[in-house]
Order: sequence, then structure tokens, then C-alpha cells
Amino acid sequence: MKFTKIVAACLTAVMLAMPLTSCGKSTKKKFVVGFDNEFPPMGYVEKDGSYAGFDLDLAKECAGRMGMEFVAQPIAWDSKDNELKSGNISCIWNGFTITEERKSQYEWSDPYMKNQQVVVVKNDSTAKSLADLADLKVCVQKDSSGLAALDGNPDLVKTFKELVQVDSYLNAMMELESGSVDAIVMDEIVARYEIQTSGKPFKVLDEAISAEEYGVGFLKGNTQLRDQVQKTLEEMSKDGTMAKISQKWFGS
Repeated sequence: MKFTKIVAACLTAVMLAMPLTSCGKSTKKKFVVGFDNEFPPMGYVEKDGSYAGFDLDLAKECAGRMGMEFVAQPIAWDSKDNELKSGNISCIWNGFTITEERKSQYEWSDPYMKNQQVVVVKNDSTAKSLADLADLKVCVQKDSSGLAALDGNPDLVKTFKELVQVDSYLNAMMELESGSVDAIVMDEIVARYEIQTSGKPFKVLDEAISAEEYGVGFLKGNTQLRDQVQKTLEEMSKDGTMAKISQKWFGS
């Protein structure tokens, strides 16, 4: 009986000394990044089902330096606010444009990339400028920066035959390829990457609709996490890590 008690006591001591893990699961705090998985090259799904993208590479490196477990969480872009408010995600990091309206809705990192809202058409399109979009069917993603840019330019939108809203830019590309729409308003970075990698017979008009900057968006009031991420991004910039990731995805 004494031997049994001694063994039990030893086992208890060993259990107390073991790391607080369950079945090998990490005890690190999770850094859950909400992203649109149909938004290459910022975030998308690879053929093997894994997630990849410029923003995801930045976020993963950032999480590692902060001692947190990186989790890429695909979200419906028009549901991003609910995902953030419910705590399902830690931040929105996926070509997220900083606007005056959004400044009052989120805590923001400093801008880390410049972008433009541009128009994509087929190579054989007669459209050369924004004025040439008159009487054409134009497509844009719901609740996107492209839609916001058009909302800020109502005189342009009035000239369209129709403004069609879709769930993703990949769907918009399919609509353009099939001839269901005549043009797409979208992020220049995404447009040029998609055209280059897909080989689709599309082109970007020289005249842009608006200029903008990307940032990381956090729940309003969560300045602690925002400041932690901002500090880490600045360190990544100083030591050349951001430049290396940019070189990987954009060649410059």
C-alpha cells in the first residue's frame, strides 16, 4: 500500500512538472488573421488546399515574432465586421484599404503598401479611358474598396449601363471572360497579378479611379494588439524582412 501511494505521489509530481499542453496542442495565444481567400496575391487557396499570399506571409512572420500561433481564417468579405466583433478573428489583413470612413470603424496599423483602384477590360475592348465606360456593364466586388471608389464617383457610375456586384474578384474575372460584363473595377495589385499568372486576355486601363493604401485593421479599442503588430512590422521593415517577402511576391 505504501509503495502504491509513493508511486501515485511521484506520478502526480511528474504531471505537475510537465508543460501545460493537451495531446501535443500548442498553448500559444492564437493570432487569427481574417482574409478573403479569393484575393491573390494577398491571400488565396493553393491547388493543394493550403493558404498562401503576400499578406499571409507578412502576418505569419509577425505572429512568430510576437510569440503567437498564426492561424489563417478565410472569411466572407462582406461579413468581416461580424467576424471581428465576435472575436472569431484577431484582425483583418488582406489588401484592406484605409479610408476616412473606416478610420472611425477600426484601429489601424500604419500603411504598408500603396495601391490603386483600376479598370480591367478585355484586350479587344474599345475602352481606353474612364469616359469610355459609358453604356457598359461594369462589375465590382461587394463591400470592397472598388465599390467605395465608385460610391465616391457617382457621376462616373451614372454613365454605366449597369453596375453588377459579385462575391469575389475571381467571379468578376469569370464574368468578364464570359462576356457577361464589359469591365471590372478592382485593386491594381490583384488585377495585374491575376492577369500575369492566369494568362487571361485582359488589360488594365491607364486611367485609375482612385489611389489608396493598405493597412491592418483591428477591432475598435484594441490598441494593445495594434501597437504590438505595428512595432513588429517596423522591426521587419528595418531588418529587411518585409523587403524579402515583397521580392518573393512582386519581384521588387
